[in-house]
Amino acid sequence: MQATILELGAQFRRRTLSPVEVTRDCLARLERFNPALNAFITITADSALAQAREAEAEIHRGDWRGPLHGIPLGLKDLIDTAGVRTTAASALFADRIPQADAEVVQRLKRAGAVLLGKQNLHEFAYGGSSMISYSGEAHNPWDPGHLAGGSSGGSAAAVAVSIGFGAIGTDTAGSVREPAALCGVVGLKPTYGRVSARGVIPLSPSLDHVGPIGRTVADVAALLQVIAGFDPHDPTSANVPVEDYLAAIQENATPPRIGIPRAFFFDDLDPEVASAVDQAILVLSTLAREVRDVSLSVPTDRSLQAAESYAYHAQFLADSSHLYQPETLRRIRSGENVTAREVEKGRRELEQARRDIQKIFEEVDVLVTPTTPVAAPPMAPLRQSPDLLRPCEILLLRNTRPANVWGLPAISVPCGFTHTGLPIGLQIIGPPWAEAAALRLAHAYEQATVWHKRRPAMCAGQN
Repeated sequence: MQATILELGAQFRRRTLSPVEVTRDCLARLERFNPALNAFITITADSALAQAREAEAEIHRGDWRGPLHGIPLGLKDLIDTAGVRTTAASALFADRIPQADAEVVQRLKRAGAVLLGKQNLHEFAYGGSSMISYSGEAHNPWDPGHLAGGSSGGSAAAVAVSIGFGAIGTDTAGSVREPAALCGVVGLKPTYGRVSARGVIPLSPSLDHVGPIGRTVADVAALLQVIAGFDPHDPTSANVPVEDYLAAIQENATPPRIGIPRAFFFDDLDPEVASAVDQAILVLSTLAREVRDVSLSVPTDRSLQAAESYAYHAQFLADSSHLYQPETLRRIRSGENVTAREVEKGRRELEQARRDIQKIFEEVDVLVTPTTPVAAPPMAPLRQSPDLLRPCEILLLRNTRPANVWGLPAISVPCGFTHTGLPIGLQIIGPPWAEAAALRLAHAYEQATVWHKRRPAMCAGQN
């Protein structure tokens, strides 16, 4: 089904389309495509249909709750759902059933969304490939022999083939934006503290963000509108006003000043990625007041993230280390020897980096980079030589990780395809709390191009 969230919502309100009918279609697509993609771990078909019937009855009574009312969505399987397994793609949590919904799930339910189930990911979100999962590898819908990305790989893969019209993922080093780029969809990491992380299994609390994935920028804006906002019970949540994102992307605002940080972000690009991004910058130059190169100091130390990840898992490791995938275990233990003094130093440096980066936005309004330096790599060589997996993931997450350190809003949008038909992503980074600015430029670029209209070959013949 090609429709967007906003188009479906309009049809629901006119009663020309039924949320129940659309949910059944999504469940049929799930049955058709999931064997190839392995995008879902848990499917909640019965409760999804019940939610769809309730949404339809409410809309018919005139009790419309907003753009997500009756819309089928998916949730990354480290976001708690009351009464429904939340496994983090690990044997450790294979039978874990939370007693309460995460804050973002509560907000989605209040908005009337239909939740199809829990989506596959890289175990405990500790990687950028989604190849390491107790539930098996997630696969790329454009070519199932290639990576879906990670750690929100199942979420991005599902959205690409309309198994649901959006998803909620998490992003600690790029885990929303990188799979969105590799799967040809849109993914946004909001400002640190914009969306509550309460009820989400952590990777690194200083860097974790919760964010939406959708087929279009407007869909992502609609999702963000619902999940954004202060949560007084989450110590990382910030009490900052939330804009009307759907209105903002349509505003006839002053054209932005765009900064291009070529050093670091443009190093060692695949030639096809470099060409696609250069063409995208040409399009953006027609939408901007100014496009110019800028210089940034990019933090690359990962010791704080390693230490925080180990701290969360330390007791589990003491009791049940055999239940982790071996590579996940190795990564978690990499933080074991980070000292308390190093952790404190890392947190001070993080706060300093978040203050320092704001200076660049005195010169420009947004930054633009490739989302990933390469398109989705093939999986076979990584299976044959597992020692290549971590360097591959580090490369894939290289351009997205800095925005997590800086805590800045960043969005990935499709900007082209390789000659073999694999998607390429463009990243737009805004100042703190300026999700609207990043969304506005992303939407303008999307509307000036055709990349978001292409569909994976496996969708041929599907409406």
